Amino acid sequence: MRLRSTTFAAVCAAFSFSSHACAQGAPAVSEAALRAHLSFLADDLLEGRGTGQRGGALTVRYLETQAAAIGLTPMADGAYRQPVRIQGSRLLPGSEVVFQAGARRIAPKAGRDIVFGTGSGQTSLSFDAPLVFVGYGIDAPEEKWDDYKGVDVKGKILVMMVNDPQPTAEEPNRFAGKAYTWYGRWLYKFEEAVRRGAAGALLIHTTPSASYAWGVPANGFSHERFHLAGPGNRIEGWLHEDMARGLFAAAGFDLDKLRAQAERRDFTPVDLKTGTRVELKSAIRQVEDFNVVGLVPGTDPKLKDQAVVYSAHWDHFGIDQNIPEGRDRIFNGAVDNATGSAALLAMAAEAVKQPARRTQVFLWPAAEEQGLLGSAAYVARPVVPLAKTAANLNLDSLNFVGRTKDIGVPGAERSSLYGTAAGVAKRMGLKLAPTIPDLSGAYFRADHFNFAKAGVPAFNVGSAVFSGDGHFEFEHDQAHSSATMIGFKGDYHQVTDAYHANWDLSGMVQQAQFTLNLGYAVANGRAMPTWKQGDAFGRVKR
Repeated sequence: MRLRSTTFAAVCAAFSFSSHACAQGAPAVSEAALRAHLSFLADDLLEGRGTGQRGGALTVRYLETQAAAIGLTPMADGAYRQPVRIQGSRLLPGSEVVFQAGARRIAPKAGRDIVFGTGSGQTSLSFDAPLVFVGYGIDAPEEKWDDYKGVDVKGKILVMMVNDPQPTAEEPNRFAGKAYTWYGRWLYKFEEAVRRGAAGALLIHTTPSASYAWGVPANGFSHERFHLAGPGNRIEGWLHEDMARGLFAAAGFDLDKLRAQAERRDFTPVDLKTGTRVELKSAIRQVEDFNVVGLVPGTDPKLKDQAVVYSAHWDHFGIDQNIPEGRDRIFNGAVDNATGSAALLAMAAEAVKQPARRTQVFLWPAAEEQGLLGSAAYVARPVVPLAKTAANLNLDSLNFVGRTKDIGVPGAERSSLYGTAAGVAKRMGLKLAPTIPDLSGAYFRADHFNFAKAGVPAFNVGSAVFSGDGHFEFEHDQAHSSATMIGFKGDYHQVTDAYHANWDLSGMVQQAQFTLNLGYAVANGRAMPTWKQGDAFGRVKR
């Protein structure tokens, strides 16, 4: 049902930003609805919304029920659930990796020197494979860069550096200069090993190159890990830098010299003359999780087959059974990302009252925390073909400390969305936060990236950005709010990321409203957004 003009005007008048919402053709987002959804999604009752856990199943049931109550149109099969088939893998005792470098046998200690697991889906693996150093492990034709040079690496374990080739005085802008590119991400490197038929990949960890300490991969590999069902590495993991240095030395190589060689285009893979014995035992389980998807069909006969996708992942880390009883074991994920999921529900409730010319798709992806798995599954089976998907606007970890004077649109500068976003911000009395170099690869760490990788202009809308250590920095001039947001870094991915009833959600509503306004601007626009000429993702074939 559409709002009558008088009713819509009354709703607008109730909000300080309402005239801007009305000017964009988007109805006003309700703070009461957003808060109600947020407080429930972050409640202990949902047990941290874990992938493959009961709390995750409860979350999906809540989201699909709300989608129906709101009036979102289900997918073509009449359902709001889109299956995401995931493989869970947990390393078991008795697993080990042993290197044989000449006459020296090296048995790294799991957790301290090495972390590893399997993406193969096999419960038991026992094999031998040689080690090959492949520099950054990158094949980037647009950069005229190939670390493989046609060398056959099938059946070998690839040792790689994290990040991507660093800028030089002669080439200050190669691989985006000091910024991170997709080629620097661990996900790309593991995927490239699979594509080349390698036995697996081990990444050399340093805190500067990874942008996080050793404890991050060590903690990740100590828990159950998830992959989309399909081909995977027999072994994948990380080597501590000290371990890698000693291993290379035992094989007669200088790690620093090889790393320096890997900064050059003429680098070729190096056989480390080292054998590897892998004994890997894993508990494997098949998990069927779900994205939740609902639509607001477009009104224009010619444009309704095109769509804008709004997304916000519903999952967090659930209950950690490794934490002793008597202590808090529920990772509620209030900020990350009950805020985004709740905002999407509040936005959808208004969007159904006033459809746009193009279709609007509301997507709650599963398993984002496990490697953007739900959004990858959606992109593989989109409700609206990717060639007809105008944009993806993602919400992840929203502002809970009050209204701001600016809005963050990192990655929007890659496409014409930046100009559209600037216009929307101006009409809302906001300015866009300055574009800063992406030194930690934040653009590649949220669900919008799977859309971008597939050729759809996409970015994460925020009032805050992730800093180099993966935590928040706030982008406005209210000192008390800034301190609160920066203080959140102690709660990020911890059990202390919990909802507080005294949160000021006016900034969260503002952020959701901006996203909805921008979505309407795209959905009602004359033309589809376009990538800037020369952008790497603009060349991706849909």
